[in-house]
Amino acid sequence: MALIIPYGGDTPIIDESAWIAENATITGNVTIGAESSIWFQTVIRGDVNKIQIGKRVNIQDGSMVHGTYGRNDTILEDGVSVGHRAIIHGCHIKENVLIGMGAIVLDDAILEPGCIVAAGAVVTSGSKLESGFIYAGIPAKKIKPISPEQAMIYLKGTSDAYVKYSQNYREGE
Repeated sequence: MALIIPYGGDTPIIDESAWIAENATITGNVTIGAESSIWFQTVIRGDVNKIQIGKRVNIQDGSMVHGTYGRNDTILEDGVSVGHRAIIHGCHIKENVLIGMGAIVLDDAILEPGCIVAAGAVVTSGSKLESGFIYAGIPAKKIKPISPEQAMIYLKGTSDAYVKYSQNYREGE
């Protein structure tokens, strides 16, 4: 069973349709929406700021979600996909965004709907990423527009796939 820890008077609120891996850790002021999935060895620490995770969000294996005391809450809106071993810290990620494996998104960054952060990229504090583009590098820079095919595969497709994967785990398949 996942490690769900109350902290500072706050207990994580997790929708009954969400799937949480048995070795994930979630603590403090955290809300997780319907059909979301939190994967193996992921840590979500709502101990210094609020963390809001929308519907159909997947936070993949080994990722960390946190924030900095006295700064912004961490918000992941509906349909966000966070790749393996990513770090999400005190930022606002709007709907249908893909964060690549090993990417880092830092405090006060705002990612507009429908953008992709490439694997290993670092979105620096205070950045604002525009909808419809792929960002890569350290620091992350706008690389190219997202094609309609890429949007279907990487933005909608990843979120849909992880809803299905989590349902398979829930059903013991």
